[in-house]
Amino acid sequence: MMIVELIDGDDFRARLTALGIDIAEGADPDTCARIAAQAHQQKAIPELPALVNDLMTQQNILLPSVRHAIERFLPL
Repeated sequence: MMIVELIDGDDFRARLTALGIDIAEGADPDTCARIAAQAHQQKAIPELPALVNDLMTQQNILLPSVRHAIERFLPL
């Protein structure tokens, strides 16, 4: 049996902070996506579109709350 790690809000936040986006601990996916979009508008974050694309291609392990946040705030 294979155990798959789901991409949840904490994983999403960690991936965004790894890109240098300052997001408070415990922020929900909507907040993370909104802050990331604002940061990208202020100063382009070249790695952000690739991250969004990568996450959206993993929909089978992406929690719906994260997917919805990306669709709402990060349609890059």
